[in-house]
Amino acid sequence: MSETYDPADLEAKWQREWEKTQLYQTRSPNASKKKFYALSMFPYPSGNLHMGHVRNYVITDVIARIQRMRGSEVLHPMGWDAFGLPAENAAIDRGIDPRKWTINNIDQMRNQLKRLGLSIDWDIEQTTCEKDYYQWTQYIFIELYKRNLVYQKEAMVNWDPIDKTVLANEQVDSEGKSWRSGALVEQKHLTQWFLKITQFADSLLNDLDDLTDWPERVKTMQRNWIGQSKGSEFDFVVSNSEKEQIKVFTTRPDTIYGVTYLVLSPENPIVDKIVDYETTGLITQFRAQVDKLTIDERLSDTKPIKGMYIGATAIHPFTGRHIPIWIADYVLNEYGTGAVMGVPAHDSRDYSFAKRYNLLLKQVISKEGIPHNGPVSEPYIKSGKLIDSDQFTGLDSEVAKDQITKYAQSIGCGRTKIQYRLRDWLISRQRYWGCPIPIIHCSTCGQVPVNNVDLPVELPENINLKLHDGSPLSSQNEWLNVNCPSCGRPSIRETDTMDTFMCSSWYFLRFADPFNNQLPFSNEKIQQWLPVDQYVGGIEHAILHLLYSRFLTKALSTTKLINLKEPFKKLLTQGMVQGLTYKNPKTNKYIPNILIDDPKKPIDPETGDPLQVIYEKMSKSKHNGVDPKLVIEKYGADTARMFILFKAPPEKDLEWDSADVEGQYRFIVRLYKQVNKYHKRNISISSITNNNINNESLNDNEKRLRRSLHNAIKAITDDLDGSLQFNTAISELMKLSNSINELVDKVNDQVAAETFSHLVRLLAPFAPHIAEEFWELIGGSGSVHLSSWPIHDEEAISINSYKLVVQISGKVRGTIDISSDTSKEEIEEIALKSDITKKWIDGKNIKRIIVVPGKIINIVI
Repeated sequence: MSETYDPADLEAKWQREWEKTQLYQTRSPNASKKKFYALSMFPYPSGNLHMGHVRNYVITDVIARIQRMRGSEVLHPMGWDAFGLPAENAAIDRGIDPRKWTINNIDQMRNQLKRLGLSIDWDIEQTTCEKDYYQWTQYIFIELYKRNLVYQKEAMVNWDPIDKTVLANEQVDSEGKSWRSGALVEQKHLTQWFLKITQFADSLLNDLDDLTDWPERVKTMQRNWIGQSKGSEFDFVVSNSEKEQIKVFTTRPDTIYGVTYLVLSPENPIVDKIVDYETTGLITQFRAQVDKLTIDERLSDTKPIKGMYIGATAIHPFTGRHIPIWIADYVLNEYGTGAVMGVPAHDSRDYSFAKRYNLLLKQVISKEGIPHNGPVSEPYIKSGKLIDSDQFTGLDSEVAKDQITKYAQSIGCGRTKIQYRLRDWLISRQRYWGCPIPIIHCSTCGQVPVNNVDLPVELPENINLKLHDGSPLSSQNEWLNVNCPSCGRPSIRETDTMDTFMCSSWYFLRFADPFNNQLPFSNEKIQQWLPVDQYVGGIEHAILHLLYSRFLTKALSTTKLINLKEPFKKLLTQGMVQGLTYKNPKTNKYIPNILIDDPKKPIDPETGDPLQVIYEKMSKSKHNGVDPKLVIEKYGADTARMFILFKAPPEKDLEWDSADVEGQYRFIVRLYKQVNKYHKRNISISSITNNNINNESLNDNEKRLRRSLHNAIKAITDDLDGSLQFNTAISELMKLSNSINELVDKVNDQVAAETFSHLVRLLAPFAPHIAEEFWELIGGSGSVHLSSWPIHDEEAISINSYKLVVQISGKVRGTIDISSDTSKEEIEEIALKSDITKKWIDGKNIKRIIVVPGKIINIVI
């Protein structure tokens, strides 16, 4: 072992050795070894790792390594979410094939990941754009299609005008912008493919309660997105029609007698059935105006509501009164029934609408149940007592809700109803670089799935993507025109491709059975490995990826392919990595760090304005990123790992600080020197265990070092269970290193060997390369990463002595170790002979000595 630490050579050496010996190859669990499935959310292959990637994958790697040392068979794989718009757009910009661009990026990122020393089984790597993967994505689509969980319909959809494709509701942010391009989303009527996620709304909601090891924040976000509302549904029969009914959902059935009008979505199909001919043209104009609005604009509380009376009425189911039917921009056809009842005296939006269009207001609830005299000046939206509500007058609101619904049910015009905010998942995209939808359109047979033996439906190659405004696949005649699998007549392929989330919402299942060429996975393998024991990824995936993955798992369970309730047992959402950022508060412009001359008084080099110094998420646009490659080249992967783990708890945001990176590097160098020094004692660790060290026969220094060692084992083990506090675990390693510095030269060979044997194993998950080097140096057998995790010795921890605080005239001057059974007189004698006391007394007269056994001695001079 060299006298100086050279991380580049040392880490390359052990990475070659691990690959040669296939150290991290997955082995099937058996009766004697339990399984552990550790998984990071797989990345999009952008071409370069950023520090967020490093944090995610290092966290998961530490967990995998610990479980391997605890005797589990570990599945720790990696893959690539390789389809999608960024690759297609990049390919268009560069004039290259998106597949070539993607595969080159994957090769580059794989090499970067390997430099981190991750214990990944690269033999089972999965890439979603490869035929041997997306064949099974298409297979899964067909299985769901056969069970009526996939359908195609015309719908008002979110259209990204920059990326020229449809977006799911979950891919539109709170400002109505595309999650990828940032474009303001438009609304379009298009025929699209959907998955029936709403059919699983109950189980998706209720089963969140079983996910006890998920962050509550993530579960709350999913609950809110699913959006369960319990209420009642009432039927309003359209006047002069026996068949047409308008169903309306409400959470306030107690206000039913206050309904004075109905409002429909302009897109509601019933509108065209009940309007007269003269009104049709005006409705068409109104719809054209509404189509220009985003969903957020339609639902906004700050803009004026627009509506139109359609010339039809409906019959109030309780009073028999005819009430007008309107259409308005704020009612969405995709939510609820596409119709709402207008109760302007008891709802703020209804009140504004009624005032704008001079509609009737009728108060049916008041605080004390006393009728209101005069016009309604503001809506009463709270609960109270019913008034002017026939036999329900005088009832409390909560009681009335139940009784009114039961009465409606008894006369056949209403019922209890649970409604969800969740909409079906729109999966079709009008772009090239995605998984082709395996459907053929036949003029005779309709929609026909591609036969399984003909999968995968491959993407055509050598397309000039710049020439296409719609789907590029629609102009590929040779690819497009096929014979119907059912009747053999000339037909055409579906030209939409699938949302990339379709590919990424089942990949964790494929890792369990990666070489299966008959099925995407066997239930036997799924039962062996699933659910994922520890899943690690960002909070930004709380709704999109995590919700879709849960849904697909439940949907696939209906196909009998698998029998699995939930895909992920434990979830850790790691915090962001933030970089030091300079921002001009006047212009909101970010200034690159390299342009800052004086970090203590930073100014904008162009304007001279003082800059704001903050920590923000690392990104190119903020010029605050740190290239992992540069850190690894300078300090080594082990240092980068140790810093990422030590700087902050994994769920918290991490502020990058180069000084702290230096600190971790110095700590590794210190360990390097300590192990080198131990190596020169020529002591083998092979025969050392806790059981063959008699604690009673040891001197005080040996007991102290063993106490430090086994306290560290206990504390680190506790830190790595449950809440995964890697930062405090590394802090314990530092404390143990301090104890070694102080005591290792004063202990026998047995205690020294035990100390270094356990130290290296405790270090191994965090800094795997240097730990492997240490293990070889001190005579460890095999790889340290296959050695057993240390178990603390309770006898070594038990305190037979304590630290006596020494005060001189009331001021603490130090501590000395005292045996627990030392008498008061003996404590005085030991304290007076100690170096601490001699230094501070220095010939002065002692007035008195106060001793509190077990705690303190105060020598007054």
